[in-house]
Formats: sequence, C-alpha cells, structure tokens
Amino acid sequence: MTLILETQRLLLKPILESGLNTLHAILIDSYVRKYLCDDKIFSLQQVEEMVIQSQNSFEEKKFGLWFIETKNEQETIGFVGLWDFFDEEQPQLVYALLPEATKKGYATEAATKMLEYCFNKLNYRYLLASCDRPNLESQKVTERIGMTKVEEKIVNGNPLVFFRIEKS
Repeated sequence: MTLILETQRLLLKPILESGLNTLHAILIDSYVRKYLCDDKIFSLQQVEEMVIQSQNSFEEKKFGLWFIETKNEQETIGFVGLWDFFDEEQPQLVYALLPEATKKGYATEAATKMLEYCFNKLNYRYLLASCDRPNLESQKVTERIGMTKVEEKIVNGNPLVFFRIEKS
C-alpha cells in the first residue's frame, strides 16, 4: 500500500496489521479515550477488527486510518483518517493525538492533509467531522481547517457537535 501522505513535519502512513499494538496503545490512552472512545477501553481484538476494516477500506475506497508520525523523531503520535460513522453517505474526518503531541499544531496539519486528500484525490464535494461537545480542542481544529458547525445532537447519550466543509 503506497498511500503515504506527507506534510511539512509529518508522515501519514496507512495503519497495517503490524501496527496493531501501536493503535491499541493510542486508543486505550486515557486522554484519547476520554473523547474518542466514550471512555471505553477497546480490547486488542476490537482494535484488530478496526485495522482489518481500515485495510479493506483502503483497498476498496482508498481511505482508512493513517498513523501520524513525526519526520524528525520518527515517532508515532496519533492517527488521522476517514471513518464511517452514523450511516452517513461518506466517511467523516477522525483524528487522535497522544497528550504529549497536543498543542503543537499536529492535528491541524494532519487534518488539513486529509481535507486535501478528500477534495483532490477522492473528489469529495464536502467533508464532515464530529466530536463530543466538551472536546473544545477538536472543535478548535475543525475551525482552523475551515469547517463550520452545522448541528448539535445527542447520539447514544452523548452530546455531539457536527462540522462540515465544502470543496471550494
């Protein structure tokens, strides 16, 4: 799979089975799971199913989950990608950073690359994202990349905020 994407400071690499333990470690991190996983701890088997689903999506639809790796340190600091949520017509933007990688602009940089990929390679007309209402940092990222809040609603008992950006 050669869908490696590059930004000024980051490499975005498709998550393969060999990255299962790394993805699991990210998803069970208390900071990440607070907002992304509704504070649930995913089992290794659940994460393996995600990796398989991501690989299948890459093969069939040219999207999935990418690890975010810093170029200088060659350290995996999180993931970014496109994922099917809420029976939408197309996938949503998703990302997560480990706490030590936050507040450095990495999420904005990786999310911007995903927008570019969606609009220029996948020819999407728009992109959606959602996050828990209390997750102010994710809301700031969506605003920085030009997304607009379009809706708030309760899903599975959690207050969510939905964002959208149109291809210009």
